[in-house]
Amino acid sequence: MTDAQETAAETALRTTGGAPPDDVDSAPIPLLEPREGIPQVVATDEALAEVIAAFAAGTGPVAVDAERASGYRYGQRAYLVQLRREGAGSALIDPVGCPDLSGLGDVIADAEWVLHAATQDLPCLREIGMVPTRIFDTELAGRLAGFPRVGLGAMVENVLGYALEKGHSAVDWSTRPLPDPWLRYAALDVELLVDLRDALEKELDRQGKLEWALEEFDAIASAPPAAPRKDPWRRTSGMHKVRRRRQMAVVRELWTVRDTVAQRRDVSPGKVLGDGAIVEAALALPLDVTALTALPGFGHRMGRRALDQWQSAVDRAKALPDNELPQPGTQVAGPPPPRAWADKDPAAAARLAAARTAVSALAEELNMPQENLMTPDTVRRVCWEPPRDRSEEKISAVLSGLGARRWQIEQVAPLLVTALQDGPAQS
Repeated sequence: MTDAQETAAETALRTTGGAPPDDVDSAPIPLLEPREGIPQVVATDEALAEVIAAFAAGTGPVAVDAERASGYRYGQRAYLVQLRREGAGSALIDPVGCPDLSGLGDVIADAEWVLHAATQDLPCLREIGMVPTRIFDTELAGRLAGFPRVGLGAMVENVLGYALEKGHSAVDWSTRPLPDPWLRYAALDVELLVDLRDALEKELDRQGKLEWALEEFDAIASAPPAAPRKDPWRRTSGMHKVRRRRQMAVVRELWTVRDTVAQRRDVSPGKVLGDGAIVEAALALPLDVTALTALPGFGHRMGRRALDQWQSAVDRAKALPDNELPQPGTQVAGPPPPRAWADKDPAAAARLAAARTAVSALAEELNMPQENLMTPDTVRRVCWEPPRDRSEEKISAVLSGLGARRWQIEQVAPLLVTALQDGPAQS
């Protein structure tokens, strides 16, 4: 970090205690160019080998970011990877030209990776062979430190005093060649990431939260890949309108055909057919293409071939025997929605109200979001079916089994013991 950057960071944190000041005496300094200029995009094995050697020789943490083409392409693959390390400078790597980055991942595997909102980027990085052993998540660090705005631009501005241009965050990163303004934006995303990490580490340490943050980072780095969602078609927007099993079958069939087409064409499923159109067809159960065309989301501009495809899917769902229709609302594991607790189990509702109040008050005292102190789902599960033994040791064991970290358990278990002390126990 330069002297000017360090001064800005120390001033911001000293003034705000981990939150932006009400009055900013000086406007943030626009960060317009990477300090070594825009790096050449690495798209060949030869160029990648040079980057691998440079980052192997570098020192300290590695700033890592990835750009996807959400809303444009099928899936969440990376279309650009940005890195920066002391002694190596910045690199922009094209995973289309260099689809296997395991060699790069290997040489920086033992270094700390600095990411912003790590859970968004780690899945697509894993797909191309980049898996960290240690991370520092600047977004999560900001949450734990009490910053109300934790986007990268807001954090860099509030902590370091620099303004990042964020106008290209939602562009189609599968575009080739990538325009220079996009590449400049991408390089700047990692330009100050390690500086931000260092300032946040100091602030977390000052607040006595650094060990908490390190536990959170370890949990993210060691988490296994997410399991595929069961029945992903049930997440279609507007699904709550669909009540009958036959209608659900139409949603399932249309969703499946759409997904197949989107994957084959490598486009976002929403560009093939919108969720709203799927739900409209399910509710209407159109008799033929003419009836389908009259529904919102369909129409003559779609083309006869596409309309025939969607009507065929509707017809297949309509022809299914009853025993092959999807069951309504597969039972979700865990307690019912809290709004139903008062009728189903008033004692549990009282426990939940007491627990929520206590956890909310502690989160406010600690200056962090309640969900980072303890996930609402975890609190609900403990309150719905508390153990017979409601000692702090037993409640701590239950929280651990539900995935809570040690620091969370130390903070919240005593509160839950008090909240659960009244009311009947479950076996």
